[in-house]
Amino acid sequence: MPLTTELELPVFDYHDPELRGPRFHAAMREAMDAGWLATSPLGWLFVLDREAATFFLRTRAAEFPSMKVAEAFGITEGPLYDAMRKNIISIEGDDHRRLRNLVNPAFTARAADRLRPAMREHLDDLWTGIAAAGRCEFVDAFAKRYPSLTIATVVGAPLADADRLQRWATWFQRQFDAAAIFEHRDEIERAIVEFHDYAGALIESRRDDPGDDLISTLVTATHDGDRLSDDECLNLVMNVFAGGVDTTQAQLAHGVRLFAEHPDQWELLAREPELVERAVEEVLRFEPITPFTARMTIEDVEYRDVTIPAETVVMISTFAGNRDPEAVDAPLEFDVAADRARVKPMTFGAGIHNCLGANLARAELQEAFAFLAPRMRDLELDGEPAYDSIAGVYGLDELPIRFRAA
Repeated sequence: MPLTTELELPVFDYHDPELRGPRFHAAMREAMDAGWLATSPLGWLFVLDREAATFFLRTRAAEFPSMKVAEAFGITEGPLYDAMRKNIISIEGDDHRRLRNLVNPAFTARAADRLRPAMREHLDDLWTGIAAAGRCEFVDAFAKRYPSLTIATVVGAPLADADRLQRWATWFQRQFDAAAIFEHRDEIERAIVEFHDYAGALIESRRDDPGDDLISTLVTATHDGDRLSDDECLNLVMNVFAGGVDTTQAQLAHGVRLFAEHPDQWELLAREPELVERAVEEVLRFEPITPFTARMTIEDVEYRDVTIPAETVVMISTFAGNRDPEAVDAPLEFDVAADRARVKPMTFGAGIHNCLGANLARAELQEAFAFLAPRMRDLELDGEPAYDSIAGVYGLDELPIRFRAA
């Protein structure tokens, strides 16, 4: 079988700073039309259909490359190195299964459902702050604040601390962005140290006085007589913040943007609130805030009559997987009423590293859209959205909207 390095593949420039918004969509359509494989100026391999994406997300012949990224940047010690090494997405094999067995009960759909009343309270408070004006910059006024308030509730932190928790979480998430590591390592490490001090105190207080929150659940979690160490508990709490604030904020903002661009779909959801679960799945499918996720092959991999050499960085396109015309009916249509149950969005990944907080994120988005659709009528853009980079979490820096409060 030929090596992928010997093939003449189309080039997809993942690091093009202009590759965002409509230009990103156009570039992805062009890349997908050219075939299931592409390369980049850095030699990374891109897989661009659903079947291939699923294979590389699930194969044991590839791992998340965070420690290779650390090595490439000379990060061999310190807070960022420890955070990357101890992040659950960097842990493989039996150690990974052990951690998931201990923490999975805290992230079930039923556990997320218990938080829905608190989510509605947060939504009501935030709505009160923007309703009268009939317009806002949605990212700062709403999207950033809602998931940070929810995560504060999840872990049992004071709601007054939500803003700094959101700031820390944004820095944590940048450990997965190579450019951010290069430019902002000091800021990332400062956030890690500050959060460790903060969360360590919360964990210690829950050991003496457990409550009905995630930290208390983790502190007391057992599986076959095993339990989490203090260090494991601390790093899992940090993972929850890193994975549960910036991502939900970005997906909520993109969702409201999509609805502002498709007002008929927003009106349909307002009339038929029972469509909210489908609406969330469609937002996750149509604009995934992790349009790419990385793996590195740990051995030669033979797939579809080609050989991918060991230590190849494989960028798996969830965007392409979500829009693969072989799997998805009308993949370019944004339709909240479409029954796409047989092709779940790939946005939360697959295999052993599927997103731990997927149930919580879905619940947060369902509650947000169900709350806003009947209240935020005649939704439309009030200016051009400002798109963030597709590297890392693909969100919005600004989303100006206007509406009629009902």
